[in-house]
Amino acid sequence: MASWRTVTDDDGHAISYKVLPRGTPVRSADGVQIGTVRRAQETGREHIFDGIVIDTKEGKRFVDAPEVARIAERWVTLTISAAEAAELPPPGGGMRQRVDQATTVRRAKRFGRSVRERWDRR
Repeated sequence: MASWRTVTDDDGHAISYKVLPRGTPVRSADGVQIGTVRRAQETGREHIFDGIVIDTKEGKRFVDAPEVARIAERWVTLTISAAEAAELPPPGGGMRQRVDQATTVRRAKRFGRSVRERWDRR
């Protein structure tokens, strides 16, 4: 008679991304652990699950919501293989770099520096 404790494929009950704890293991579709959860992300206004940021051996990586198959108590399961997971992008994408290089942002930073310098000279 087999003990119920010998079952290793039980990931527990499904949970919301809002209560997903940091450090939860992340497994690919082929069962390979590729990292651990760093944080879950949601869209700003709509409060919809956007994806998770995971810690891997190569650094932080972003997993988009459609690539997350199941969020459970014991681990998160992805819809992609370990080979595909190795090619995941770092979090943030290129949007922050484009915003930082925008003319308006550069002007605002310059203006902020000049105001700070004038304040310090008072």
